[in-house]
Amino acid sequence: MLPQRLAFIDLETTGANPVRDRITEIGIVEVDGERVSTWSTLINPQRPIPQFIQQLTGIDDAMVADAPSFAQVADELAERLHGRLFIAHNARFDYGFVRHEFQRLGQRFRADVLCTVRLSRKLYPQYPKHNLDSLIVRHALQIGADRHRALTDADLIWQFWRLLRQERDADAVLEAVRHQLQRPSLPPHLDAGLLDDLPETPGVYLFYGEGELLLYVGKSLNLRKRVLAHFAADVREHKEMQLAQQVRRIDWRETLGELGAQLLESQVVKADQPLHNRRLRRAAELCAWQLREVAEGDFRPRLVSDLEVDFGRADDLFGPFANKREAINTLRKLAEAYQLCPLILGLEKPTQPGRACFARQLGRCKGVCIGKEAIGLHSARLMAALAKLKLQPWPYPGPIGLVERDEFMDMEEVHVFDGWRYLGSAKNDDEVRQLLNRADAARFDIDTYKLLRTHIGKGKLALRRLG
Repeated sequence: MLPQRLAFIDLETTGANPVRDRITEIGIVEVDGERVSTWSTLINPQRPIPQFIQQLTGIDDAMVADAPSFAQVADELAERLHGRLFIAHNARFDYGFVRHEFQRLGQRFRADVLCTVRLSRKLYPQYPKHNLDSLIVRHALQIGADRHRALTDADLIWQFWRLLRQERDADAVLEAVRHQLQRPSLPPHLDAGLLDDLPETPGVYLFYGEGELLLYVGKSLNLRKRVLAHFAADVREHKEMQLAQQVRRIDWRETLGELGAQLLESQVVKADQPLHNRRLRRAAELCAWQLREVAEGDFRPRLVSDLEVDFGRADDLFGPFANKREAINTLRKLAEAYQLCPLILGLEKPTQPGRACFARQLGRCKGVCIGKEAIGLHSARLMAALAKLKLQPWPYPGPIGLVERDEFMDMEEVHVFDGWRYLGSAKNDDEVRQLLNRADAARFDIDTYKLLRTHIGKGKLALRRLG
């Protein structure tokens, strides 16, 4: 049987982040079986309302100047929501704001939550869009006088609830509701409050074990979904099960988008060396092959480190490699594939003057070591072998910023790079200048180089010249 005590709720806020932003209006349709009542109030957020939010909602600073603060309505709101199913469109948004407002007052708020976006997706899978505007058009919902005001939108959700119970099989509706109300499982040693706290935003999550030992760092476009997936998989994969048994605390850091999450993950892994992370660790001896012409047409490889050559701007480097062993092993494989001479490459020491290399004796060298092949031909083959490893020089005259933006929150973050080096991320021009002033402290990093080339190639983010 479907729940009978319901609260269809909608909020207007100063922005989209429940940690930084505040509620400006609450609207609730309360349902007790056949009895229906409504309640709404403006809320003084005790901070200016951004202009674009005023235009969207019609709520301006003057309207909330004499309205009660959240603290003044908190007791009444808690009483109205007590024991009711909390139903909202994009419910984690509204629920997150209510929880954080109570949290600021030192109070804990918990409720069972139902999202009508997810209900629509489940019960009307043939439609691509499930935002409230789409539901209004698709189901001919009746709009009140003030679209985008809290009580009007709460009433629209109530209308949708009644309609889907008429249009869809009762068992299907009940199953969709039950599916949502099933709370994911967490290991018993983790606080169940995590299920309410985890945001559905991009960012990085950190798993800590006993004694605050950092076990694992990961990234995701949806932190909540990814973190819970670790524990859903614990019965299928030994690695996930082992991690689930060890984790004692979970922390996270939100970002505006995918690139910010990738950069932050790489930065944290390199700085803190989590126990279970194998990728993204800092290379202690970053190196690359550099071609030098020792005589006319005679090119030989020389191994150089990022401390002696600027990997971001040099035009004759091939790699990079995390260490000397990786560089030498790669050159050996290229020598075998292209019949290059290990003596000329410096991979084998000569036993006596004029003696062929060991590869020549096996038919794997064309004989440049004993004059059977011109050195110019050998050099050309060497260049062809290294071509795919060419380290692309920095294609800009100075530093650049890749801009990630959240239009709804009216926020942007500029990821600053110079010579393929990540200098940091900034939220304003002053922070950008500070990063540029510390540019010399940043080192070339393989993962940043690969990541940045990928994002520049996609061309999805705005590129800003900074120098």
